[in-house]
Amino acid sequence: MSINLDTLKELGLQHSAPPKTRKGLGQEEFLKLMTTQLTHQDPGKPMESGDFLAQIAQFSTVSGIKDLQEAFARFAESQRSDQGLQAGYLVGRDVLVPADEGLLAAGANLEGQLIIPGPASTVTVDILDSNGQLVKKIELGPQADGNVAFDWDGSTIGGGFADPGSYKVRASAVINGTNTGLASLIRSNVESVTLGRGGSGITLNVAGAGPVPFSEVYEIH
Repeated sequence: MSINLDTLKELGLQHSAPPKTRKGLGQEEFLKLMTTQLTHQDPGKPMESGDFLAQIAQFSTVSGIKDLQEAFARFAESQRSDQGLQAGYLVGRDVLVPADEGLLAAGANLEGQLIIPGPASTVTVDILDSNGQLVKKIELGPQADGNVAFDWDGSTIGGGFADPGSYKVRASAVINGTNTGLASLIRSNVESVTLGRGGSGITLNVAGAGPVPFSEVYEIH
């Protein structure tokens, strides 16, 4: 037996589908927004159609953009926390970082590397005290391009030994007949770690070299 729709209507039994939830900007809202925009715009500077459509698109997607921004913010904070935990284990360890000053600790050597941009006929490392006075000159002889290690045991040009403390490292090489200053990497101990705010990253507080961005660490020992 079949029952037609008219019979259901008479009995009040016709099923009404639940209203669909509209997503985004509906036609009524669009017309209202367009009317408001046209009413309040400067008659002397009418809005271009492209600009108006761009505003409509921005209006309809602002909620999604906000959700996306919040998701990225949560992800960035999670990454920052992970990096902080990873950097924390460096405290007490040695790292190789760009610096022109290092710490000569009691009973230890001052070590590092020089970055040589081309084949050199001779390479020299000068160790200077806080007053700029030459303490030690180290001759490394001819070297190929690349990173070359150096090591100072604390001995001085006078035959004694320097007191523990911070010393400047000034290196040069003769490349193609020209005396060239060299960048140096110093092996130093990590005393503490600072977590930056606002995405400024992680900073290692290195003995003798001061604050060094975590991103500039060449090696971990």
